[in-house]
Amino acid sequence: MNAPGLERRAVMAQLLEERGSLLVVTGLGATAWDLASLSDSPHDFPLWGAMGGAAMFGLGLALAQPDRQVVVFTGDGELLMGLGALSTIATTRPSNLSVVVLDNERYGETGAQPTHTAAGVDLAAVARACGFGRTTTVREESGIPALRADLHAGGSPLLAVVKVALTADPMTLPPRDGTYLKNRMRAALLGPTAIYE
Repeated sequence: MNAPGLERRAVMAQLLEERGSLLVVTGLGATAWDLASLSDSPHDFPLWGAMGGAAMFGLGLALAQPDRQVVVFTGDGELLMGLGALSTIATTRPSNLSVVVLDNERYGETGAQPTHTAAGVDLAAVARACGFGRTTTVREESGIPALRADLHAGGSPLLAVVKVALTADPMTLPPRDGTYLKNRMRAALLGPTAIYE
């Protein structure tokens, strides 16, 4: 059974306070809706239909933009679909990438079936075993300010698990057009003519 946890959308809002130049990628489902309820920045890239791909997308963005901090918000179910990403990130060692797993121990989009984290799988421990230099698990609101600072610190890849409650937040859909999202971010990072290159 899902243990009591923090409120997911409030956690994301707190972590994105004073976000500055952070580039933000979200995984499929709830994290994309959470971001859309808080922001519609050209520095946001919500993934649609790419279960398991958020961490690798974030890695590519971090490598392409080494002078910018990149944060990926994903769920436990989404990350479990792409665990190999942790070993690739750890061996690539981008200094500017953080992965925040909002872990409610459920596959929220398909009926709230328990994920493996409900049975004790520790994603922070998996990341450490892969070679992440920085990992943390946040269970209390008092840990959020330090995590927010860590998202801006850089130095080595960060994997942060934040234990959140299973909630039914209002759905706020981000733009769904992948070409639009790609061109919007390219123009914001590389200039308006970049979308034609």
